[in-house]
Parts: sequence; C-alpha cells; structure tokens
Amino acid sequence: MAKETKLNFEETVKKLEEIAKELEKGELDLEASVSKFEEGVRLSQECNSFLENAEKRITILLKENDNSIKEENFIQEEE
Repeated sequence: MAKETKLNFEETVKKLEEIAKELEKGELDLEASVSKFEEGVRLSQECNSFLENAEKRITILLKENDNSIKEENFIQEEE
C-alpha cells in the first residue's frame, strides 16, 4: 500500500476548491458526489487544523517576545 503524501495548507485549499467546482457542476452521480463531499469535509478539517496550529505558533512567539498577548480586531484596509 502506497503512503499518501501530506499536502501543505495551500495545496489543501487548492484541492478543496477543485472539489467545490466539481460539485457545483452537478455532473457527478450521487455516489461520486457523496465521496467528493466527504473528501471536501476532510480537507476542510485539515485546513482548520493548519490554521489552528499557525495561531498557536504565533501566540507562542508573541509570548516569548514580550510576555503579553494583545488581542486586536483585524480590520482589512480597502485597496
């Protein structure tokens, strides 16, 4: 049995987008659609895990640098 290579965050998001496009086309039969949906849910969970781990790493770095964490609301500036 071949070992599955683990995707990075960007590759996982790209694969998730591809699955969403396939499902949106509506050309898959029911079984294939359910299978793709299941894969999409798994990939979504992986993306969430990537983001949670990144947040933890950032929090640790901030704590190491000044021993305090300041939470601020992120407001994206319009271009």
